Amino acid sequence: MSKRYIFVNFVLATVCIVAGCRHEETTVLAREPNLQGIYIPSGNQSKAVEAAGGIDAWAKVTKLQLDSLVNYYQPDGSFYLTKHKYIIYPWSNSIEVFGKEPQGDFTWRLSQGQFEVLHGLGRIPDTKAAIDNQSMATAILDIVTVPALFMDKSVGFSADANPRKIQGKWYYPIIRNTRADIESILRFPRAVFYQNSENSLVDMIWLDCPGTNQYLTVRGYDYDRINEGDIIIPKRIELFLTDSQNSSHRRVIKIDIQ
Repeated sequence: MSKRYIFVNFVLATVCIVAGCRHEETTVLAREPNLQGIYIPSGNQSKAVEAAGGIDAWAKVTKLQLDSLVNYYQPDGSFYLTKHKYIIYPWSNSIEVFGKEPQGDFTWRLSQGQFEVLHGLGRIPDTKAAIDNQSMATAILDIVTVPALFMDKSVGFSADANPRKIQGKWYYPIIRNTRADIESILRFPRAVFYQNSENSLVDMIWLDCPGTNQYLTVRGYDYDRINEGDIIIPKRIELFLTDSQNSSHRRVIKIDIQ
């Protein structure tokens, strides 16, 4: 056993003793990828990873902290404006959502398909949200961490060579192959990742939301580099209610990353 390994584990143990269980959970979530066991994608998936910054850049990122302005669109056409902070752990398939509302603060976590209210409000009272919090968190996590998902050996993808025209643009569908057991369905719900033929980015995902009768489309816009590892992520995210064919869209949430 190397001296470096002993030192690192001593430091982690000390941090956990000083900061408590909450910090221990964060340390576990903020892990690096197993580079020896990572799946190196090919074809359109490889192009999507490169378009979003490349394997080397994503391998350096253990967590992303994103501050955002969030619009919840109401049935009467109005919207509720609030702020969220997201901490995303690409290699743990996890996201934490933090918010402050007049009725109180909240912390939500989605990790490996399991959604928890860690603190405070389980829902935002002043919104008439058309989708549940787990589906929202899944959509945000998936659209931001596409490269990490494509390099995850525990889930498979199959590419459709026939492009599909959606709202005037051509996309290559990449289907997430989810196993039939409940754990797999919750962790990686049935989805189609749409790769933009112009820039190779996956900027749209269709999701079959587990435990609901809803389908959701999440779209990314204004892709740009951020400091964490020089990766490329969307600076605006929009969520739409759709149907089983991804043919109708009603916008329900807009997120502007600050």
